[in-house]
Amino acid sequence: MNDMTPTREQRSAALEGMGCKRKRVEDIRFTQGKGNYVDDVKLPGMLHGDFVRSPHPHARVKKIDDSEALKVPGVLAVITAETLKTVNLAWMPTLAGDVQMVLADGKVLFQNQEVAFVVATDRYAADDGINKVIVEYEPLPPLVDPFKSMDADAPVLREDLAGKTAGAHGPRKHHNHIFEWTVGDKELTDAAFNKAEVKIKEMISYHRTHPSPLETCQCVCSFDKIKGELTIYGTFQAPHVIRTVVALIAKLPEQKIHVIAPDIGGGFGNKVGAYPGYICAAVASIVTGKPVKWVEDRIENLTATSFARDYHMTTEIAATKDGKVTGLRVHVLADHGAFDACADPSKWPAGFFNIVTGSYDFPTAHLAVDGVYTNKAPGGVAYRCSFRVTEAAYCIERAMDILAQKLNMDPAELRLKNFIKPEQFPYHSALGWEYDSGDYHTAMRKMMETTGYAALRKEQAEKRAAFKRGETREIMGLGISFFTEIVGAGPSKNCDILGIAMFDSCEIRMHPTGAGIARMGTKSQGQGHETTWAQIIATEIGIPADNIMVEEGNTDTAPYGLGTYGSRSTPVAGAAIAMAARKIKAKAQMIAAYKLEVHEDDLEFDIDGFRVKGLPEKFMSMKDICWAAYNSVPPGMEPGLEAVSYYDPPNMTYPFGAYLCVMDIDVDTGVYKVRRFYALDDCGTRINPMIIEGQVHGGLTEAFAIAMGQEIRYDEVGNVVTGSFMDFFMPTAVETPHWETDFTVTPSPHHPIGAKGVGESPNVGGVPAFSNAVNDAFSFLGSTHIQMPHDFWRNWKAAKDLGAVA
Repeated sequence: MNDMTPTREQRSAALEGMGCKRKRVEDIRFTQGKGNYVDDVKLPGMLHGDFVRSPHPHARVKKIDDSEALKVPGVLAVITAETLKTVNLAWMPTLAGDVQMVLADGKVLFQNQEVAFVVATDRYAADDGINKVIVEYEPLPPLVDPFKSMDADAPVLREDLAGKTAGAHGPRKHHNHIFEWTVGDKELTDAAFNKAEVKIKEMISYHRTHPSPLETCQCVCSFDKIKGELTIYGTFQAPHVIRTVVALIAKLPEQKIHVIAPDIGGGFGNKVGAYPGYICAAVASIVTGKPVKWVEDRIENLTATSFARDYHMTTEIAATKDGKVTGLRVHVLADHGAFDACADPSKWPAGFFNIVTGSYDFPTAHLAVDGVYTNKAPGGVAYRCSFRVTEAAYCIERAMDILAQKLNMDPAELRLKNFIKPEQFPYHSALGWEYDSGDYHTAMRKMMETTGYAALRKEQAEKRAAFKRGETREIMGLGISFFTEIVGAGPSKNCDILGIAMFDSCEIRMHPTGAGIARMGTKSQGQGHETTWAQIIATEIGIPADNIMVEEGNTDTAPYGLGTYGSRSTPVAGAAIAMAARKIKAKAQMIAAYKLEVHEDDLEFDIDGFRVKGLPEKFMSMKDICWAAYNSVPPGMEPGLEAVSYYDPPNMTYPFGAYLCVMDIDVDTGVYKVRRFYALDDCGTRINPMIIEGQVHGGLTEAFAIAMGQEIRYDEVGNVVTGSFMDFFMPTAVETPHWETDFTVTPSPHHPIGAKGVGESPNVGGVPAFSNAVNDAFSFLGSTHIQMPHDFWRNWKAAKDLGAVA
């Protein structure tokens, strides 16, 4: 071997495969302002649509007068529910098995609900037009408090459901009741509580918030009357699902619907569902024969598109005096707003909330969830989490801290005492999940050692003594969070959307020159798919990542997939990519064997090609195999080198992590300072450490926002009081803390590359870490639980209520 021959390390590095800190290839266009977003789509003759929205949270629509609006220069049409009824599109199905008004049909059920759609030659004319539509309303009593939703005298919200005693998920107990969902062994759990030595019970609320992505929801619909084809450009996290939904609603042949999701400026769950803007733009295009664009503004996005959370969780833990948990009992009151448009897999009305047992070995548990209607915007999306997992993690992590406080036990020690042990995996939880793998004790101890946890507790004790002596007005909190997430929806045995199994897909096509294109059913909203997907293929088949083009988001070219949300990309699509690549490699091995004149079993894969066992000089690179695939394949073999894989996972994956937040709070002002935040994540096999770090930073920033102030709040008569960034907390670089990241690696045993997913984890684990830090700070003043969000005013009020402020 001469000096010019690359070493194995050099050959491996040249691939930039899994484990490499490869720079994001997307950033080349994004940093130069060359991204292609929906609002960049400009088609010949394109019209613009805008909504007339209701100022009332609950009212009858007595009359809509569009005569003045139609006189506005540029206004071409005003679409109402009556218009939509002529094409049977006044109502649309939701992902949760409910139905939802596209435009107000007889009444409005939340503030800013869509009442009419004005179509005009430009956005300005459309805006002028909506201000000229006169709507006569008869206000009705609003229902804002979910705890009053099933009172005997509660107003009837959904008159369309009159007489229906059952919904998509079983019996309804009240006219504002949606479903009751229970899981677990009630008798066994009640017995555990009856003989428990120690019990805690607390109402733990996770307030209503909103994903608020950088780019709002929008679309361009273009109907070709000659071909009978509808093309939709949109901010879609799941383009194929949107195509199927449109086909079902509009009764158009699915092959004549083309859905294209270009670059998307963030999604976080907000862009999973179907919104009235999509339907109205499509109808307007069909009616006018011209493309129609709809782009919502920020206030519309915050007040009318899908919210997140709004779960009120009565939580009980039974335990022994020495801190061993013996039972868990949770009842959830879930506020779904005016329509049940929750973005969950069809069979799971409360998502994966039954992961609420967390990382702990509960011998028995019981969960009941009641969903109710209120006069609020509909939704319930997985805001950077997998289907209510963030609510579940917050619930159990706050409850474990409350139990530790009652036992006068360190919260880290309580967790270590109750963790599922490594030898118990695969672990079957009391609420029905099979955890694939984990080493919780190692992760927790690494967190404690790295952060100097014992020294921090000592400092806290000294500060508390100083506070009591009147030497300081600052209190210190240590917030621990240890979460287990459930991602990778999911196995067809228990996950579907509208009856479509939640598999995912990949198609790889290698070209003669050793380059290739890979198409997936996923859709990035900033996660770096174009970078990491190529890295998986590079490692699997030995072609440099730079030679693999990744394409997503076009239903005409991508194989059918269920999209990107709930941290399912790597657990499901990542597996499909690996399996498709292995099909490529298997065919490549047969071609190499033919060319090297050996049996294929005599070959072994070596980084970027195949080598004859025992004869290392007899080698054929993958690049040369690609060329051979198009001119000299074995007799009887089809030419070409391509493969498709649809992956239906056998199980979910279960990433986990250990987080610590160190916070100081001034009791006289409520002003907090996050002194330190340490986040250890275990996402199994790590594909690109740099992208993982970026994902963790982003998720923690959102967790910080949610825990410390981000809230969609309504007043008592149903007005949204946090409907713009003036009132809805959106942290900037000034407020955002410094993040320390760390990791352990516990591969998933059933995933082809052992990966588990990481994008949602920092939000799932971050929120309880912040909240536990605040609650820990106030605990020595006598507090048990302070509800989120923990903004300055609420911190000051807590201090005042506890007697720390005069």
